[in-house]
Amino acid sequence: MGEMEGVESGDPHMRMDLRSKVYKLIFTDTDRVDRAFDMGLSVVIVASVLAVMLESVGGINARYEVFLFRLEWFFTAIFTVEYALRLWCHGRPLRYALSFFGIIDLIAVLPTYFMWLLPGSQTLVVVRLLRILRVFRVFKLAHFVEDAPLFAKALKKAGGRMTIFLSGVLVLVTIFGSLMYLIEGHENGFDSIPRSVYWAIVTLTTVGYGDISPQTALGQGLAAVIMIVGYAIIAVAAGLVLTEFARAQEMQHGRRCGRCKEQKHEEKAEYCKRCGNKLPSKAV
Repeated sequence: MGEMEGVESGDPHMRMDLRSKVYKLIFTDTDRVDRAFDMGLSVVIVASVLAVMLESVGGINARYEVFLFRLEWFFTAIFTVEYALRLWCHGRPLRYALSFFGIIDLIAVLPTYFMWLLPGSQTLVVVRLLRILRVFRVFKLAHFVEDAPLFAKALKKAGGRMTIFLSGVLVLVTIFGSLMYLIEGHENGFDSIPRSVYWAIVTLTTVGYGDISPQTALGQGLAAVIMIVGYAIIAVAAGLVLTEFARAQEMQHGRRCGRCKEQKHEEKAEYCKRCGNKLPSKAV
């Protein structure tokens, strides 16, 4: 209470102290409160995107149109206040505003306000999913089981990066699907965002069922981009696993017994399990 009175009375020390606390809460993850804020914000982001996706489904929108409309404005109000607080507490507000996440934060707010001028633009709030990338700083990579089979061990060691990678892919297909929904619309089979996201997944993974396809030149151009990105994504995913597999294989070969050539030893073993010979030092 005293702190707030100091802020209202114009005390610069009190005002700076409050600003520092807000900065710590929003921009850092040094304690449980900061991490809880990040997690709570991520939940709100996902909920707002799901609301927009449900709004694009005809049957749901017809029944809950008013509720979804109010819900979207509720989420927009939260993000507007949060964006304003980020600008207020940051030492260099312009630098933050022009940063990657600063631009994303702004884009996350504008579509709802623009929908009065450009009907349908509110579907672009799916860009909010990019903001959830912040949540990954909350997670710490766990120690992997060292005595697992070689390939399983490689998969586990690549698990952390694969999780982040797949999350990025989900963000991409959601954005691509939403863009295709805006470009093609109901008349070309893209009658909802979930169906458009399904098409984006099928296209990105190069499966290509052909049940729906873009008919406009702009839509076909976007489809071509998604196909090319799909090949790159497959290559990256394979590379993540193969790199860990090669590393695990190299480590295992470094534990080969010099007498009987046995190489399947536990990571912490000092002597060969077959002949008892002293094993070489663990490979780095």
